[in-house]
Amino acid sequence: MQVPAALQAVQMEDPIQLKEEGNKYFQASDYERAAQSYTQAMKLNKDRALQAVLYRNRAACFLKREEYAKAASDASRAIDINSSDIKALYRRSQALEKLGKLDQAFKDAQKCATMEPHNKNFQETLRRLGADIQEKLRIQFSTDMRVQKMFEILLDENSEKEKREKAANNLIVLGREEAGAERIFQNNGVSLLLQLIETKNAELVLAAVRTLSGMCTGHKARATAILHYLGIDNICMWMSVDSEEISLAVCNLLQTITDCFLGQGKEEHHGKEEALVLDTKKDLKMITMRLLDMLVSKNVSGQGRDRALNLLNKNIPRQDLKDHDNSRTTFVIDNGLKKILKVVGQIPEMPGCLPLTENTQLTASILLSKLYDDLRCDPERDNYRMICEEYIKSKIDPQNMDKTLHAIQMVSGVLQGPFELGNKLLGMKGVMEMMVALCGSEREIDQLVAVEALIHASTKLSRATFIISNGITLLKEIYKKTKNEKIKIRALVGLCKLGSAGGTDYGLRQFAEGSTEKLAKQCRKWLCNTSIDARTRKWAVEGLAYLTLDADVKDDFVEDEQALQAMFELAKTSDKTILYSVASALVNCTNSYDTKELVPELVQLAKFSKQHVPEEHPKDKKDFVVKRVKRLLKAGVVSALACMVKADSAILTDQSKELIARVFLALCEEPRDRGTIVAQGGGKALIPLAVEGTDVGKIKASHALAKIAAISNPDIAFPGERVYEVVRPLISLLNTERDGLQNYEALLGLTNFSGRSDKLRMKIVKEGALPDIENYMFENHDQLRQAATECMCNLVVSKEVQERFVADGNDRLKLVVLLCGEDDEKVQKAAAGALAMLTAAQKKLCSKMTEVRLCLHDNMEVQHRGLVIAFNLISANKELAKKLVETELLEILTFVSKQEDDPKKQHIINVARDCLTKCMDYGLIKPLSRA
Repeated sequence: MQVPAALQAVQMEDPIQLKEEGNKYFQASDYERAAQSYTQAMKLNKDRALQAVLYRNRAACFLKREEYAKAASDASRAIDINSSDIKALYRRSQALEKLGKLDQAFKDAQKCATMEPHNKNFQETLRRLGADIQEKLRIQFSTDMRVQKMFEILLDENSEKEKREKAANNLIVLGREEAGAERIFQNNGVSLLLQLIETKNAELVLAAVRTLSGMCTGHKARATAILHYLGIDNICMWMSVDSEEISLAVCNLLQTITDCFLGQGKEEHHGKEEALVLDTKKDLKMITMRLLDMLVSKNVSGQGRDRALNLLNKNIPRQDLKDHDNSRTTFVIDNGLKKILKVVGQIPEMPGCLPLTENTQLTASILLSKLYDDLRCDPERDNYRMICEEYIKSKIDPQNMDKTLHAIQMVSGVLQGPFELGNKLLGMKGVMEMMVALCGSEREIDQLVAVEALIHASTKLSRATFIISNGITLLKEIYKKTKNEKIKIRALVGLCKLGSAGGTDYGLRQFAEGSTEKLAKQCRKWLCNTSIDARTRKWAVEGLAYLTLDADVKDDFVEDEQALQAMFELAKTSDKTILYSVASALVNCTNSYDTKELVPELVQLAKFSKQHVPEEHPKDKKDFVVKRVKRLLKAGVVSALACMVKADSAILTDQSKELIARVFLALCEEPRDRGTIVAQGGGKALIPLAVEGTDVGKIKASHALAKIAAISNPDIAFPGERVYEVVRPLISLLNTERDGLQNYEALLGLTNFSGRSDKLRMKIVKEGALPDIENYMFENHDQLRQAATECMCNLVVSKEVQERFVADGNDRLKLVVLLCGEDDEKVQKAAAGALAMLTAAQKKLCSKMTEVRLCLHDNMEVQHRGLVIAFNLISANKELAKKLVETELLEILTFVSKQEDDPKKQHIINVARDCLTKCMDYGLIKPLSRA
């Protein structure tokens, strides 16, 4: 735990003082700081009796924070020092009950009841725990019978189909529950599940595999036993089948087992298992070796190969670079790098190619990149490079062009992975020359591979000059002469990319005399031609990703609904390049890329020195951008983006996520469009983008969520539990690094949320938003101050927030009173609303106020709230009412209450009269006699 500044100042003081400090924090419901105080006191304390009290108190903090394992541990330490510490025993009983360890919880509660037999709380706890244990035993017995019956139905070939399906679904559900999983495991369930898999009936196989996944989740010992019983070879064989559903289910099983071994996934506590030390390193190494073997096996389907690559991608590179152990990565490089290179070097059009999907080679390139990025030092990177160079050199043979073609394809694959390494491989003797020579080959397959390699190589600026001087002429010739659409489209994209790599449209100018519209039209034509395979049509999308940088092209593109629909359809194929290209084209069309603001003085200086000053294209101005956004929304862009977000993490890169987030933010610009975005699934799609990806991408997605949250009904925009996932992204915008608009719209969203339910208010408080909201309440910017005050007005309904105002030693109430004196009526209204609710809920706060303003305010809403505050203060106690009556308040109340009844302000008059009635009840004033 990080020790706050307030604690650092008293670090060297007496531990008793720190204990008292912790007690104050605990009473103020600041359990984190209380725990920190007790922890610091433990470090300084040498008295065993006091140490027991500190452990016991910290256990109470952990109970409040729902950290039950820590609570049980601290309570046990207190009991070790003093076995008759009844508070520690009871707190451990509470923690153990929450952890599901009812037997142990019952024993502790029993000890407490023995010590204090007349304590009703202990007796009630014993009664409840006894009933829960009996229920658990009943369910356990019932579960055993159910499990037995399910397997009988599933293994009986004569069972009705409906019964079998129901039994299979019930078994899966049971496997996901801890009690159910343990009963299946203890009753020979793994053996019976293996029998189901061996039936080769797809439905039974899926049910068995999914049940096994549930049983392994969060339980290392059970996962280890299941892995050894089934055998890794069998698991990999099942994952190799040419069935997407079964292959994915087995992949999930293996991922669940791996998560257990790596200590990831949900954390569970399973009693005796905590004492076991399971060495899983051998098992992890065995799993890794089998996955690497799958990559080059001809018996593995394309689906199976993708699953193996995805598992390696997810589990081999370090998740946190602060962890210095990259041994899993170096092991894969030494034992499997050549196997991965073999996959990226496959050419689908050639005989003998391994079974592949459209994603296999890109996923392998991603793995190459992740492994290279995970290396820690130059010697490790040199080893990686040398393995690649040696393997590629072994494939280059001037006498065998097919073999050489595989070598060029490998280089092309590496270029799509670790860029730095790809650049070095391009520098190998003869590689670039071979690529250029293959472009001039008569064989179409040679041209196809060489053009793709040139395209990927053109992103290396250090090589772009060589390619521009040698490759553009060849690409132009290929484009004009070839009748093969696959080659023609790649040549066109190559020309687009070469121009971009050289920082100029040199290639395009030479080829099309500056007419990017002509090239874009051709790309759209290919894109809409469904007779061309998806792998080739994706190149048309990539071409448009470059060409839509031109304002005329992007305007024509969004008007072509057929091309848009074709692009959106392709985006569903879960291809990394397509996703990135589609996202890039949409970023261009919505102008959601970053632009540098031109400083007027520098522009004038540039013109004076006769330098070229870039001017904004007329079609890049706001009116045109808004029209393009409307067209995209009408064409269903949100549904396409939502589909893209669901792609596998190995396909949807962080860069693609950022681009999608940029597009969403541009789409959310107009408030009237936000309902459409929500209706088409945009709200749901934005949540993962706000949590994972690049920092810029997360900020853009969070801002888009804030725009939706600010004006939408949360129950509709983010139904169910999803709304709670939006809170943290909104709070992430509340810091000084974000701009004012992001701060403001995040505050509006939180205001909207905090007005919905107490559970949402608690979520906002738990995420630590209060200090930031309070800071914005005193911002210089009027709108920020207003939004923050309105948000606080909603939050004070929560008891936890009220307790912060009540706590000793804070000036929160004074600050809200100050805001009531602001010139801004909206700020006054929000601050007065907050005060009205606080003084109604907490009488203790009333005594801190000596005067009431706003009771004669011109704005009726503000005046009403001022009078409600006055009523709350008068109702709090007679002494306070007496002090207020002695001020000008009595005169104000009399004046307001004497006004004639008026439907528009009757609520105001009634509150004033209620105030006077309360004063009369106290005997502070006498009723007026009427003539």
